[in-house]
Parts: sequence; C-alpha cells; structure tokens
Amino acid sequence: MYRAKPPFLFPHESVPHLRDMRDAPWAELVDHIASLPETDEESLAFQLMMIRICGCLRCTTYKASLGCTVCSQRAVRNTKAPTSTLIRWFKKARDEVRAFLQTMASKEQEGDRRAA
Repeated sequence: MYRAKPPFLFPHESVPHLRDMRDAPWAELVDHIASLPETDEESLAFQLMMIRICGCLRCTTYKASLGCTVCSQRAVRNTKAPTSTLIRWFKKARDEVRAFLQTMASKEQEGDRRAA
C-alpha cells in the first residue's frame, strides 16, 4: 500500500486537530492559530513550538507512520507541562520568530543599500 511521505516539519493543517487536547486557553490559542495563514508569524511560532514538543527533527519511522496529526495530538496530551507553560513556550517561539524576521529584514535592507 502506498503511503504519502509525511511532511518534514509540523504542518499547519494539523493545528485544528489539537483543539480538544487541553483546556479552554489552549483551545482559544489553537482556534486563533488555525484561522491564520501558515506564513503568519504567529502561525510560524506555533509550528516552531510544535516542532520542539513533537521532536519533528528526530522523527522516527514509527512516528512518521502515525502521521503528524496523531503524533502531535499524542505529544500535546502527554506533555507533563501545564497549559500555561505551553502558552509561555508559544510566546517564546513567537519572540524568536519575530527576532529572526527582523534580522532577515535588516540584512535585506543592508543588501539593498549595497546594491544601490
């Protein structure tokens, strides 16, 4: 049976499936992120957080065979940290994404100035 290759990193389309894994603040965050385009900085931050929680960079054949949605649901459910910590991890990831995007914008502007 042919099975499509899973994505390399946590896919945005798995976000809505995480809604009922925890309490109301988590559901609100998931609803917010699911409503955003996958390239939005908050969506990118959520994906970064999930990559860390799920261990996507160390994905094994077993985890890959489950699929990203099931794997991420298990990871969120099995994480011992309270929801408040997960939200703090999201905010930290958001700060990291913003800093990275600002650095890239600065480098792009510097390159534009050099080219002129």
